[in-house]
Amino acid sequence: MKNVEPRTPSSDVPAAEHWPTPEHPAPQAQSASECDLVTVPARQGLEAVDILRRGALDVVGPVMTVGPVLHDDACDTLGFLVPPGTADAWDVPGSTCTQSDGPGVVVAPADGADWLLPPGEADLATDPAVLRAALGEAARLIEAADNCR
Repeated sequence: MKNVEPRTPSSDVPAAEHWPTPEHPAPQAQSASECDLVTVPARQGLEAVDILRRGALDVVGPVMTVGPVLHDDACDTLGFLVPPGTADAWDVPGSTCTQSDGPGVVVAPADGADWLLPPGEADLATDPAVLRAALGEAARLIEAADNCR
């Protein structure tokens, strides 16, 4: 079988660390109970999900670069599962990152929330560097759209 490396998008969104390449093999998966949660306004989050989902293609089809995503019932915010420890260095304006409570505490939708991308249909965690870039691109797109009115 031929070894195929995924292609990265032409934008400034870096390749996810969890895309396996010969130089960077896939890390071990983390369960949802070991993930931190980045919360952003829904408009920016939805735009970022779109950016991440169309972010890369490989020879056999799309490469998912977004992990599970929660949304609240009022659709005010989205929450991205990210690897544990992300909260320690998260500094993206307009968002928050909440530390996980550690192994054994399963991240589940609170009352009035549900999965936009449930675990099992997406990678187990979104790469924080890729999410940071996608949120920045989403903010620029939203600003451009708002300035066109």
